[in-house]
Amino acid sequence: MSEAFPRHVLCVLGSGLALSEMERIASGFGGFVLDREYSEAEPDPRMPEAFEASMAAASFDESDWAAVESHDTVGYLLSMPMMRELAFDTSRRLLAVTAALLRSGATAVKNESSGITHGRDRWLALADRAADAKDEDLADALASAWVKRPIYDGQVLYSCGMHLLGAPEVEIEVGPEPPTKDELPELVEHLDTLAIYLLTDPRAAEIEDGAGFRMTEDAPRWLLRTGPCDRYDEDDLFFNPYGYVRLTRSE
Repeated sequence: MSEAFPRHVLCVLGSGLALSEMERIASGFGGFVLDREYSEAEPDPRMPEAFEASMAAASFDESDWAAVESHDTVGYLLSMPMMRELAFDTSRRLLAVTAALLRSGATAVKNESSGITHGRDRWLALADRAADAKDEDLADALASAWVKRPIYDGQVLYSCGMHLLGAPEVEIEVGPEPPTKDELPELVEHLDTLAIYLLTDPRAAEIEDGAGFRMTEDAPRWLLRTGPCDRYDEDDLFFNPYGYVRLTRSE
């Protein structure tokens, strides 16, 4: 296993929100700092394109797009590099930071470490869910917040961001043809079921390559394949030191 430690890099846009205020709000949650080298008290014309590439269409409305267009400040908040056992709690606290920033003048937020964003209402709803959630409900809220999926590479659908929760990425083999709109929801449900299993079930730490897996007791049997993260270099923010777990069809 790689010795790389994941970290959150959160891009925060503001309008009339000083960088010092971003830093003050984040510091109140412990363990988050402002990257002074890259943060700027001026607009960045690349932001609309960057947010569009981060799945903004899934939850942005007109006001969210207007907020990105009208920003005048770009701040980058960093978590500390996260040991595996601290990733879940760090991600929970950063979701609370995100909500606090949006309620204090931030206009849009995206995560550079998984390439995902949400509209303002979606961020706040996820933070509210996570605030009082436990176990599977908390895992679902955090995965929904920080994990980008599904991404298609021509053979598999996969996730990016499970490393921020201390777990391998999840993948499902679909073959050379892209899934249809009718097929996609069920495949994503499989990805999500596997993700929650990896995040909450103690048996997930002992997965063996080729082990069987069922979504429910009477569902078709799948095989689990494991492997190292070979999509990204170790110094890439997307790199997952815990590798991946892939669902393949059982013959």
